[in-house]
Amino acid sequence: MIRIAKGDRAYCERFIQSLKDRVRENDRSVEDGVAAILRDVRDNGDRAVRAYSEKFDGWVPDSLEISMAEIERITADCDPAFLAAMERAAENIRAFHARQKQQSRIDPERNGVLMGQRVRGLHRVGVYVPGGTAAYPSSVLMNVIPAKIAEVGEIVMVTPPGRTGKPDKNILAAAKIAGVDRVFLIGGAQAVAALAYGTESVPKVDKVVGPGNIFVATAKKLLYGTIDIDMIAGPSEILVIADSSAKPEYLAADLMSQAEHDRMASAILITPDEALARATADEIERQMETLSRRDIIRESIDNFGAIIVCESLTEAVDFANELAPEHLEVCCENPLEYIGKLDNAGSVFLGNYAPEPLGDYFAGPNHVLPTSGTARFFSPLSVDDFIKKSSFIYYTKDALLAAADDIIRIAETEELTAHANSIAVRRDTP
Repeated sequence: MIRIAKGDRAYCERFIQSLKDRVRENDRSVEDGVAAILRDVRDNGDRAVRAYSEKFDGWVPDSLEISMAEIERITADCDPAFLAAMERAAENIRAFHARQKQQSRIDPERNGVLMGQRVRGLHRVGVYVPGGTAAYPSSVLMNVIPAKIAEVGEIVMVTPPGRTGKPDKNILAAAKIAGVDRVFLIGGAQAVAALAYGTESVPKVDKVVGPGNIFVATAKKLLYGTIDIDMIAGPSEILVIADSSAKPEYLAADLMSQAEHDRMASAILITPDEALARATADEIERQMETLSRRDIIRESIDNFGAIIVCESLTEAVDFANELAPEHLEVCCENPLEYIGKLDNAGSVFLGNYAPEPLGDYFAGPNHVLPTSGTARFFSPLSVDDFIKKSSFIYYTKDALLAAADDIIRIAETEELTAHANSIAVRRDTP
């Protein structure tokens, strides 16, 4: 049964530290093994990718790429109601992310000076999408739609085959809806390496985004610098702040919605209402028996779940800001009064009718969120993650001469005489 504890500051600090400790550095053997795969793919291209597909997936594709005609054939078998739901979700995601788009600008200054910034989408982006038991079509929408809005030149998706050696039809359907340009049926560290280095079949990309297992996450970590990445995601997290107006049935359901992701996931309720705490614990036990992933939920709840009874909602807010959770629900009578006080969270869900799965699938904000306390300095995936910016400067001769002495003085103070000379020759040469 989920633990219930009095939440004085000392307990909260120890509990937060225990959650951080569960996310340790990758085992050295994993890192060494992934590094070997990366080198092999870099040096041997498609041949290495095929060898690892056979080794890890038990299947070697005739062609690494899935043609658009094949995608059309496979997705024709999808549930029409599912497709309609995904289309509506995609509309919401597009509408939310469209407001994030930045524009290039030119700023005219005095003396004919022009300065500005050019904003453009990355040339090519790779999207990793897990397959098999962890096949999440919603992740395709969340990773691809912001890239399309950013006007990325080409979006390349990789996804491993399922147990039958075939692609997941719902993932392919999501790829069509989101606007993926090319799809390759490969997974694991070898797929990330193929995207980073390029092979005879797989084009080289500028950035790789998307979730994956420890081998995929380690590959992304090791390849950062060769390519850009979105983030290194840890286990899923939810923190719920609740007062006496909250319903234990809702709270229990929301906590378990995250616990079912992963045995390492953390699900925490903090409330000043001890009766609500105990009712929620009982409700978790009742509802859990009806759920298909109850074994995973049980292990997550037992090891990394908690209900903390605090003195006040002010303490609860302080705890939330210290924990910096991936998902934060505020199930209180007046939830909007807390939004300005909650500084560290990936995504905040306000009120009893904005449960976390609403954000996972449908509302519009991105569900790719910082984990493991990194919401203190990271943000959700957005259009900004798929653009690059260049500044530009135009000065007239008069404008440069007006600034010349200041520039030379700074350069000479830094003992960079060539910098100073670059300005001086323009000042002193007619």
